[in-house]
Amino acid sequence: MRDVLDELAHWWRAGEPVGLATVVGTWRSAPRPAGATMLVGPDGTVVGSVSGGCVEGAVYDLAREVARTGVPALRRYGVTDDDAFAIGLTCGGILDVYVERVDPTGFPQFAEVASAIRAGRPTAVVSCVESTGGDPADRVGRRLVVWPDRTIGSLGTDRLDAAVADDARGLLALGRTGTLRYGYDGQRRGDDLRLFVATYAAPPRMVVFGAIDFAAAVARIGTFLGYRVTVCDARAVFATARRFPDADEVVVDWPHRYLRAEAEAGRVDGRTVVCVLTHDPKFDVPVLEVALRLPLAYVGAMGSRRTHLDRLARLRAVGLTEAELERLSSPLGLDLGARTPEETAVSIAAEIVAGRWGGSGGRLSALDGRIHHDTPAPGEGRTEPPDEVPVPPTAAVNPLPAPG
Repeated sequence: MRDVLDELAHWWRAGEPVGLATVVGTWRSAPRPAGATMLVGPDGTVVGSVSGGCVEGAVYDLAREVARTGVPALRRYGVTDDDAFAIGLTCGGILDVYVERVDPTGFPQFAEVASAIRAGRPTAVVSCVESTGGDPADRVGRRLVVWPDRTIGSLGTDRLDAAVADDARGLLALGRTGTLRYGYDGQRRGDDLRLFVATYAAPPRMVVFGAIDFAAAVARIGTFLGYRVTVCDARAVFATARRFPDADEVVVDWPHRYLRAEAEAGRVDGRTVVCVLTHDPKFDVPVLEVALRLPLAYVGAMGSRRTHLDRLARLRAVGLTEAELERLSSPLGLDLGARTPEETAVSIAAEIVAGRWGGSGGRLSALDGRIHHDTPAPGEGRTEPPDEVPVPPTAAVNPLPAPG
C-alpha cells in the first residue's frame, strides 16, 4: 500500500471507491513480492504493479469489477499450458492476488493508517482474504489494524483479534509481511481463515562510516534501495550535509561511540547494514569491534588485501572470535571490476542484496534453476507453500575530536 498511498488517500478523501489489488502469496520466480499493490482508480487510472506487467490486464479488469460490486476476490495466477499466453505469467511463477474495494465506508480506519505509515510508526494491516469455515461473507474483507500499543477494527471475534494481534506484532517487530492461518474463532492450529499481514515498519537503516567520496555514492544507492542512510565521521570538516545530500542525516562523532549509542537506544536491528569506508585502524577497528558483536544484517569494510589482513589481526587482538570475524565482508562488495565511487557503490549494494536474498552474485546466464530465491527479505516475506498443483486463475589529515 505504501507505493500507492498518496493516490489512495486522494480518492478516499473524495469518497470515490477504488479497486486495490495486493499480492498475498508468491512462489517460484514470481515477479513481485508479497505486499506489492496495484490501485485502479474510479477513472480507470492504474498506480503501482502486482506483476511487473505479466498479469495486470486480468487484475485490472477484476479490480474494476470489485470496485463496482464491493465483493472482494482472491485469484491465483500461474502457468499452465492453457493459460500461459492468455494470462501472461510466463516467468514460471505463481501469484495469489487479493482484490478489494477501498472507500470511506468499507475502510473507515484508512486515514489513521495512512497518517501512521507516513509518520514511520510501525503499523500492520491484517486482512481476511479467505475463509473456508462458517460464513465466508462474514469474515472475508474484514480488517484489524495493529500497532505496538493498540488495535482498531476487528476480524470477527475477540479471541481471534487477540491471537492475531500478538502474531502481527511479532511480524511487525521483524519487518516481515506474510500470511497467517487460524481456526474460525482464533484457534492457532486451525486452518479456516487465511489472513494477510501487511507490515509497514520504519525503513531499514544503512550506516556509512567515513566521509569520503565513496561514501557519497554509497549513500546515494542506499537511499535508492530504500534505506534510511546515516553518514558518520569524527572529522567535522568532512562530515557535512552539503557533501552528502542523499543521506538522511550526517553525524559528527567517533564511529564506535556513535554505533554503540545507537545500539543501546534500540535504533539498529537485524535489518541494519553497516559499511565501514574509513580503512584507518583508529576508526575501523573500534567500530568493527562493536558492529560484529551486534545482530546486524551486514557488516562490510573497505580496504586492500593487506589492510584486510592487518585489520583481522587487530580485531583478534581486541578479542573478537573467529565466528564473529566470519560475519565481516572485507574487502566489501562483489567482484565487478569497479573503479569509480559509483561503480564501487553498485558493487557494495550488489553484495548487500545478494546477502539479503541468498544470491550467489554469479551471472544469471551461467546459473541453472530459478532466478528468484526463497530466502525471505525483511518486510517482503515469501508466504506458505503453494497448493499441490498450480491451478488456473480462480483463484588527509585534520584535527580530530578526542575519542570517547
